Amino acid sequence: MTGYKNIVFDMGRVLADYNADNATRKYTSDPDVIREVNLLVYHSGEWIMLDAGLIREDDALEKMLSRASSDEVRSAVRFSFQNWDRYNLTPHPGMGALVRDLREAGKKTYILSNVSVRLDHGKWKSHLETPDLFDGVFLSAPHKVLKPQRQIYEMFLEEFHLNPQDCLFIDDLQRNVDAARSCGLGGYVFDGDVRKLRDFLGMADSVQAL
Repeated sequence: MTGYKNIVFDMGRVLADYNADNATRKYTSDPDVIREVNLLVYHSGEWIMLDAGLIREDDALEKMLSRASSDEVRSAVRFSFQNWDRYNLTPHPGMGALVRDLREAGKKTYILSNVSVRLDHGKWKSHLETPDLFDGVFLSAPHKVLKPQRQIYEMFLEEFHLNPQDCLFIDDLQRNVDAARSCGLGGYVFDGDVRKLRDFLGMADSVQAL
């Protein structure tokens, strides 16, 4: 069993699987439209600003629509942007059981994630298997700060009165884990393999089935 008292999870691509094209595919099967929507919405500067809480949703959407190449793409952009939270995030299999096992082992569990204000006020809960088993949740947009900025880790630790040496941070991006380590937290880069993560945590023999 890991010696860390607090296990801190990213949300997208860790606790929840994320596919940016899911919402668009509910609107169209045209691969060219899907590709353009992906670039216009999910790889845009506005998307980053939404995660940082620096732009309103209607302003972000207006800018995305202004760059669309056709009316068809504009309609797809609007649909995808308005519905991404319904379709793009789904619970990652096995992570709910892992969180339950960590709690039963006496660990505290937290979320530290880059997400827009749309998932604030508990709306993030519908995308996880065990949303009520977290001791604290720190989302980027309401605090107007992003990973891998050093400030977000410092603010997280201060808000929940945690010693960084007692915390293990789990994220799918190396740069975010490196930033956490520079602030004194332990780090683990999650590649989607829950069994490997269990091995790292010393929980491979859990009674919870994956």
